[in-house]
Amino acid sequence: MIKCAIIGFGKMGKIRAEALKEDGRAELTQVYDTNPTGVPDGVLVAGSEDEIINNPEIDAIFVCTPNFRIVPVVKASMEAGKHVFSEKPPAFTAAEMQTVIDVEQRTGRRLMYGFNHRHHESIKLAKQKIDSGEYGKILWMRGRYGKNVDESFFTGWRADAKLAGGGIFFDQGIHMLDLFLLFGGNFDDVQAFVSNVFWKLDLEDNVFAIFRNNDNGIVASLHSTMTQWRHLFSLEIFLEKGHFVLNGLKTSSGAYGEEELSVARSDLGGSHAAEMKHRFETDTSWVSEIAHFIDAIENDQPVTKGTSADALKLMKIVDAVYASDKTYHRPT
Repeated sequence: MIKCAIIGFGKMGKIRAEALKEDGRAELTQVYDTNPTGVPDGVLVAGSEDEIINNPEIDAIFVCTPNFRIVPVVKASMEAGKHVFSEKPPAFTAAEMQTVIDVEQRTGRRLMYGFNHRHHESIKLAKQKIDSGEYGKILWMRGRYGKNVDESFFTGWRADAKLAGGGIFFDQGIHMLDLFLLFGGNFDDVQAFVSNVFWKLDLEDNVFAIFRNNDNGIVASLHSTMTQWRHLFSLEIFLEKGHFVLNGLKTSSGAYGEEELSVARSDLGGSHAAEMKHRFETDTSWVSEIAHFIDAIENDQPVTKGTSADALKLMKIVDAVYASDKTYHRPT
């Protein structure tokens, strides 16, 4: 059985521990956190990150730390011969991400990033149907992803630019951008407005961005916000012969409502078939991610979802979003 450890045993660390237990093919043997709580019976609590990284009995490490610790812990873990599953963001910049890839290639370890939205059943169904070609080519996409925050936000590390690396777009909006890349391939042109007009932090509270793929003509627009005063997830994909509209998302918090994918066919004559609505009652994305990671280790096969190449492509566009608005100065 694959022996695993988790560095950072907060909300995400606990979610990963539950998913490992449900998958059943790996054993959580050790965790580290600056303030460990809720550690399962029989799991050892390490005294430091290094104690886990240098433990010869550990096969794989889950990195669930605050953002600023992700890159050094991921690299140190691979250097120590461990396979690594890491939370997002993968790095603060594309250049930093490339340094991670250099270590991955040198060590030959499995590396996967937790972009779990790709693993939602609604997204997998949409991807399958779109790839079939039945609905023609994608014309455009529109994504909205936002939430409200309360006063507790300002006491955590996500409100500190040096620890978080970015605001709402960097923390949450990159999930939507990752879905755009899943369906759209890549984007050559990026135009964005980045603002922090309300919360007055050194972090963005809104990003309005437009992307274009020059090869296939797909244009996508994204709004990432923390001044929406309500939680909302909406992804719209319109094709030559139909559309896919996903409203709501099943999450651990339940704040984004029901997950419903509406699918319909249409033709150029204006005839529209009735929408088929697919509802998803449970969030299986966490277990799906774990299964993919464990499969890669067990079967000595490459990671194909949430790869370092996916992460590098994403970070190049993230860099372009921040650079696009000349009035916004991203903290460094």
